[in-house]
Amino acid sequence: MVVDGIYYGLALAAGGAVVNWLAPWPFAVPLYIVAAFCLYFFRDPERTIPGGPVAVAPADGKVVAVVPDSAGAHRLSIFLNIFDVHVNRTPIAGKIMCVKYQKGKFLVASREAASHSNEQNTITVEGNGSRIVFKQIAGLIARRIVCYKKPGDIVDAGERVGLIKFGSRVDVFLGPEWEVTVRVGERVSAGSSVVARRRPD
Repeated sequence: MVVDGIYYGLALAAGGAVVNWLAPWPFAVPLYIVAAFCLYFFRDPERTIPGGPVAVAPADGKVVAVVPDSAGAHRLSIFLNIFDVHVNRTPIAGKIMCVKYQKGKFLVASREAASHSNEQNTITVEGNGSRIVFKQIAGLIARRIVCYKKPGDIVDAGERVGLIKFGSRVDVFLGPEWEVTVRVGERVSAGSSVVARRRPD
């Protein structure tokens, strides 16, 4: 579990205990329910990371866009609802080359405009002759992006890099050396679902 969930859960449970002491117990029930939800929301399950020349999903959620460009590259967009695991992972092993934060709006994360207009954190990782860029994008409810990594850090494929709190979106930019293996509407799991395979040289 992400430590934030413990803090939120304990604070809300303590608030419920205070309310329960000052008023009849039914008034404290909503706080206990929210405390339980926070513990659920901030879960961080272990994942089996596939080997080979593949890129894994950086987030749990539903693929809402697979957009090609004229150079043969693709953008994949994954929408996370509040019931998805919100811990983000790197698609490939390599070196973190850049971490760039950008202020922005808080549009509904499933909208296409969220990719460029919303508050976001862009991470670039290079490894094995390839570069992948992925964005942690805030949503309507999500108001805080957390990134654990900094430029120069070495990461394994599927390694935890951060999280987005309460509903969000993650975009992945894959160069023409990658063959996309997912389609719009599919659900993926961070670190364990393959979203692309490296084309033979």
